[in-house]
Order: sequence, then structure tokens, then C-alpha cells
Amino acid sequence: MELHFEELLGKITDFIKSEAKTETVVGEQFELGAFKCVPVIKVGMGFGSGGGESTEPKTGKGQGAGAGAGVGIEPIGFLVSKREEISFLAAGKTQGLAAVFEKVPDLIEKIAQNRNREAAEV
Repeated sequence: MELHFEELLGKITDFIKSEAKTETVVGEQFELGAFKCVPVIKVGMGFGSGGGESTEPKTGKGQGAGAGAGVGIEPIGFLVSKREEISFLAAGKTQGLAAVFEKVPDLIEKIAQNRNREAAEV
């Protein structure tokens, strides 16, 4: 078995280049009335590979290898333009009722801390 790390990593890199695009995740630029909207994404990547060889006299020769890659892609918002004005419109849960729900765990923790403090004072 012959190992070709360079070829394997090249194929993985080509796959990531073809898949980690804004168009793949949220679509292409579009117009909404007088506004032009360009989707923006965040991409994170990781690579790993390893291999080894053994020449143990009793068991003979052996080889082993592996490679992998991971990609995380997240839409984060839109660049919005109207004539000369450009702004960024964030996507996510940071507005309205969703923002309140994001803060609930912190609120519960503060209430518990206050109750513990009051109980210790008594």
C-alpha cells in the first residue's frame, strides 16, 4: 500500500474550496427594492493527518495512515447597500424576544446567587 498524502490533502482542499462559499450556504447577492444585499458567512477549517510504518522482525512490515478535515460554515449577516450607503445587517438571535431568551440562564444564575447570599446572612 503506497501512501500519497499530498494527493489526498489536495483533494480535501479542492472539496472545501468548492463547498465553503457564501452561495452554497445562503445564496448569491440579491436586490430587495432599492437595496442590494450580499450574504456574509464565517468559515472555520481544520486539517489533520498522520501515518506510520513498522518493521517489526516477528510480525513483518506494516503501514497505516489517515487524514481528515472539518469545516464549519455559519451565515452571519448581509452587507446592504443603497446608492452610496453601505451597512452590515447581522443575522442571528440578538434582537427582540430571542435576545431576552439568550439572557435567561444568566438571570437564573444571578437569582440563585442572591438567594444563597440571603440564606448565608440569616
